[in-house]
Amino acid sequence: MQYNIVLAPEAIEDLNGLKANARAEVKDAIQKYLRNEPAKSSKSRIKRLRGFRRPQYRLRVQNVRVFYDVVDDTVEVLAIVEKLAASEWLERHGAR
Repeated sequence: MQYNIVLAPEAIEDLNGLKANARAEVKDAIQKYLRNEPAKSSKSRIKRLRGFRRPQYRLRVQNVRVFYDVVDDTVEVLAIVEKLAASEWLERHGAR
């Protein structure tokens, strides 16, 4: 089953703010990992976030973190954040 991928307006802004090479890597990773099995946790790539109702998951792409939810057959990308700002973003925007 293929999932639909929807980027929130904030995620689009985040993506456009990345350098071109990082932007390309993030786009490729979103297609590769979130299109078919977005909830399949791995040791390093996809992680289900504990203690949060939203976002549910984090995808690691080099020094970038993609926060997203899976709702039915849709992956909702909420934010694309540099690693150093990820904890701060979760504290500010994450719903417990």
